[in-house]
Amino acid sequence: MIQSIIIGSGSYLPTIRIPNDHFLSRDFYGANGERLAKPNPDIVATLQKITEISERRYLEDDLMTSDMGYLAARDALNDASIDGESLDYIIVAHNFGDIRKDNIRVDTCPTLAARVKHKLGIANPYTVAYDLPFGCPGWVQGMIQANYYIRSGDAKRVMVIGAENLSRISDPHDMDSMIFSDGAGAVILEACETEEKVGIITHITRSDTLNHAHLLTMGPSYNPDFPDDTLFLKMNGRKLYEYAIKTVPPTVKACIDRAGLPLDHIKKVLIHQANAKMDHNILERLFHLYEQDRVPEDLMPMSIQKLGNNSVATVPILYDLVAKGKLGHHRFVPGEYALFASVGAGMNINVMVYRHPE
Repeated sequence: MIQSIIIGSGSYLPTIRIPNDHFLSRDFYGANGERLAKPNPDIVATLQKITEISERRYLEDDLMTSDMGYLAARDALNDASIDGESLDYIIVAHNFGDIRKDNIRVDTCPTLAARVKHKLGIANPYTVAYDLPFGCPGWVQGMIQANYYIRSGDAKRVMVIGAENLSRISDPHDMDSMIFSDGAGAVILEACETEEKVGIITHITRSDTLNHAHLLTMGPSYNPDFPDDTLFLKMNGRKLYEYAIKTVPPTVKACIDRAGLPLDHIKKVLIHQANAKMDHNILERLFHLYEQDRVPEDLMPMSIQKLGNNSVATVPILYDLVAKGKLGHHRFVPGEYALFASVGAGMNINVMVYRHPE
């Protein structure tokens, strides 16, 4: 039986660290165009309490999203000790393409995947490179697609990259801009012939567009005196939060049940780093669905506190940090199960259960 297992991972974290006090001098406005009356220290403190973000990473001025994707990809190839020429697919999940520091128009021609393949120097014309825009769940969806390629016999090795530069597409006058950050993560999946169930065991994806398509959109600055009509990333935070805590837990449960596993077999939950309060609430509600009250303390590693929310990059970066022992005591144990989940623009949700090979 052909199955897909992870043989290497990599990540790129920008070197520019932005602490919360960076925002104390900002002029924040609401969606109504009126300046927020709440003092900035209170705004920043409230954001940190809810999201747990104390600092985030911003991309260096001379780099773009494809550069981060390339650096994460190179790291993953080195980790797997393989030649990039052996890859059958390179899938790059992102939402805004390359964004220059001095010109934030979205640039996706050529695709970021083509740019990453070019930067890697891969000559193989049958290394198919394409982009996947799917909101924050893009990287998990890329893994699901890669799994299909491998299990069908169409591919032996697939690299899936999640890369995003949100700092340049965020409205500096919107307090939500404090949440967003930049980064990239990459994972390489390889075909494995075994009768034992390993690798990606099962998955599930849903798209709720009828009533929730516009919880994340693009819009002009909240500052009515902003000099131009540049479009920035905007989100309806309250409605998004309500959607996520209501919809993600039963979707996760459906995926675990589809795998035929009891909840206590899941030893790590790698969830999109959107908002720490939201992620904790999702996990608590999941346990309540199983009529359990206690969530193990070491179940859900978190990176948002120091890295912020870098969209599609959060889950692969989180995986790479744990896999390489760079996130406290968290480790992946051979034979154990991990769960990957994400929620974001669309609105889209996806979940997959993965078993680490013995």
